[in-house]
Amino acid sequence: MTIAKGNVVKIGHFIDGEIKDASEYRSHLDPGKLSDVVANVAIGTVDDAELAIQAAHKAYLSWRKAEPKARIDMMMNAGEILSECAEELAPLLVREHGGVLWEAQTDFALGKSVLQHTASLAEAFLEPVNIDDEQCTIRIEKQPRGVVAAIVPWNMPVVLTMMKLAPALVTGNTLVLKPSPFASAALTIALQRMAAAFPPGVINVVHGDVEVGEMLTTHPLVRKVGFTGGTATARAVIKSTAESIKNLTLELGGNDPAIVLDDANIEKTLDRMLPGIFARSGQICFAVKRIYVPRAMHDQFVDALCNRVNEFVVGHGLSEEVNFGPLATEAQYQNVLKLIDTAKASAAQVVELGRMADGVDSNDGYYVLPHVVIGASHTDHVSCCEQFGPVIPIIAYDDEEQVIEWANDTEYGLGSSVWTSDSERGMQLASRIEAGSTFINSHSFESLDLRMPFGGIKHSGIGREFGEAGLSEYVEEHAIRLQK
Repeated sequence: MTIAKGNVVKIGHFIDGEIKDASEYRSHLDPGKLSDVVANVAIGTVDDAELAIQAAHKAYLSWRKAEPKARIDMMMNAGEILSECAEELAPLLVREHGGVLWEAQTDFALGKSVLQHTASLAEAFLEPVNIDDEQCTIRIEKQPRGVVAAIVPWNMPVVLTMMKLAPALVTGNTLVLKPSPFASAALTIALQRMAAAFPPGVINVVHGDVEVGEMLTTHPLVRKVGFTGGTATARAVIKSTAESIKNLTLELGGNDPAIVLDDANIEKTLDRMLPGIFARSGQICFAVKRIYVPRAMHDQFVDALCNRVNEFVVGHGLSEEVNFGPLATEAQYQNVLKLIDTAKASAAQVVELGRMADGVDSNDGYYVLPHVVIGASHTDHVSCCEQFGPVIPIIAYDDEEQVIEWANDTEYGLGSSVWTSDSERGMQLASRIEAGSTFINSHSFESLDLRMPFGGIKHSGIGREFGEAGLSEYVEEHAIRLQK
């Protein structure tokens, strides 16, 4: 399928190597131009999910026997195919979820990196461990789990899919993916093309709503679920997998603190921090969600940040002049508007900054200008929630003990950051933060390193992705002992 600019694409299921039609389709609108239909996406049923699971299971019976080197070569090839898709499909992705073009391009680039980096680790990872002594010989093998169900959100759908697909497939599992209804088209087309690198049935895609998701998480042939999304949905996933006791990897929401120390250079800090606040209009799980600043430098920091944010331009993601685009969905748009109203009703000052791009009809998209909340309390709702929008509270603190207590006083624990000119001081403080990841002097896409495990603690998730930690989530260890 070749995507002509502005065309409405039709997206069916992809099962056992074939595109499958559906009896019903849903029109998906461009969140930056609601008068435009981007794609008509299949609405799946439990029968569609059953077909996909059966196809994946059938393929698994032979795929698990493939030599690791063969699976690795196919994965490397799939990474090249994904990269080749980017120029054509990134604009389509922008029109699906409202990001800007560089963000969609980054999504594809990170996806390729995840595929090929994971493949590069697999051969050594899958080598059996052998132990031999006078009593016995022990061999510890790593075996695939079986059919993997992956459920991914709309904000960075390509890389979030590859974070599950890569370790699953290279270790011998097969995959059934349910994309978000709000970012199905570009991802599905990319997966159809990538699937040519593998035997039929190794990659399957089924679209749909709650009943399809429940089928994937309850079916006895599905032995592993990889889910990225909201904490509330994750609770439902955990419950639905309980009957068949499936293995889970959950990467969930965050309320990431950024702690600015009193020795930080404000301008250098803002150079790197601002992309971590407003990329994808703030709709990133590990985006900066609250900023803690020493009371003595609070006003100076606020002035510097507001001056920069006031230069931001908001508009359609395919416009070169914009800093960020609309929110992705009507539900999230309404959530953010309600959050802003709640913040305005508090004792804090809420400042709207930036401007809309020339020629953009703000009523024809889910547009929200950047908002800075000044004088927020640590306990204000805007400071405690996952905003998932272009709203950032700045909170003054008095000493390091207080700010560590506040940073950790949350049910979340995904990402975090420390900003300082003293690297040793930063490392010491970072080790006291309760989070899956802590970045020093960065907190954005540039902070991601495939050599670091990625995931959350507390309500921010279970398990880890990236590297050997991510591979471990998709295998069972089989211990064999020979008594001498």
